[in-house]
Amino acid sequence: MMRQASEARSRPRAGRAPASGATAVSAGGSLARPFVSIVVPCRNEAGYIEQMLDSMLANEYPRDQLEVLIVDGMSDDGTREVIAQYARGHPEIQLIDNPKRTTPHALNLGISRARGRIIMRMDVHAAYPPNYIADLVDCLERTGADSVGASWRTQPGDATVMAGAIAAALGHPFSIGNAHYRMGAEQLRAVNTVQCGCYRRDVFDRLGMFDEDLLRSQDSEFTFRVLKAGGRVLLEPKVVALYYTRAGLGKLWRMFLQYGYFKPLVARKVGAVMTGRQVVPAVFLTTVGLAALFAPWFDPARELLVLTLGAYVAADLVVAAMVARRRGMRIGIASSVVFPAIHLAFGAGYLRGTWDFLIRKRRGTPMVPLTR
Repeated sequence: MMRQASEARSRPRAGRAPASGATAVSAGGSLARPFVSIVVPCRNEAGYIEQMLDSMLANEYPRDQLEVLIVDGMSDDGTREVIAQYARGHPEIQLIDNPKRTTPHALNLGISRARGRIIMRMDVHAAYPPNYIADLVDCLERTGADSVGASWRTQPGDATVMAGAIAAALGHPFSIGNAHYRMGAEQLRAVNTVQCGCYRRDVFDRLGMFDEDLLRSQDSEFTFRVLKAGGRVLLEPKVVALYYTRAGLGKLWRMFLQYGYFKPLVARKVGAVMTGRQVVPAVFLTTVGLAALFAPWFDPARELLVLTLGAYVAADLVVAAMVARRRGMRIGIASSVVFPAIHLAFGAGYLRGTWDFLIRKRRGTPMVPLTR
């Protein structure tokens, strides 16, 4: 990957960071920006870690008010060596071991060691604009919200047609529903979820840490706790990050299978389904499955099967044609396969999670392979 701001990595640190919760004072006596701790869960991201760190180091936030805690799940693909190389030239970067190799444990490890009054999560499969840290911090301070986040623009993880189709699909409402952080916003707005939230430190003091049973969707559950406690979560329209999607259909399938699988466990923990869009793929699969099962014997079942599948195929082709108009015919045709893969994987995962977590009352032990 190309480095986006290699010259920024050579800038020296301005000075020693303040202790946890402190606010630095400039030479002239005025209050400086609050100290920010960036927590980065990471495992086997050799293909993306340099690009992510370059974009983060090119940010306009004062270096002496920043620490970057990369919590690595014992990567074995060269990721750790890259991080160590960056840390030698940038004292604000620290490498922390995560022997449990799970995302929520990585987040909790980072938060427990963070010194900042503001905790900001960053993911490796992304590139961040120069205003990312400063504008999210300013939004948090200006509004008094408990958490704020940026909009995310999907980018292909590779140069292939399929990677382009995956990026197009993950930016379309047909696959993501009304997830505003994926679609963007024209003005500051309250939302029920954000990607890579920026939090006030006291939110974790009041509401606890991330739930380590939730190997996926731990951020959604935490946001639900924030909102249930009367907090506010906002989407900042001025900040747009780039998210690099999975490059192949197999990886995309596994990712959405995992996402769907843990949603019922989230529902069990919070006592509610957080958004209606989560259950639609599972309802669709259940309807098709039951209709197909009874179709040989009952005319209404055959009619339901034809109507349900016909309506879905028609919608898929219409959306694929819309994608083709914007992205080209090849990507449009490929997207007609990507949309069903997303829906079927998520729905299958949700149904399996319903069986494991709501019926059998399992804990967070995964019955689907956890891969990235």
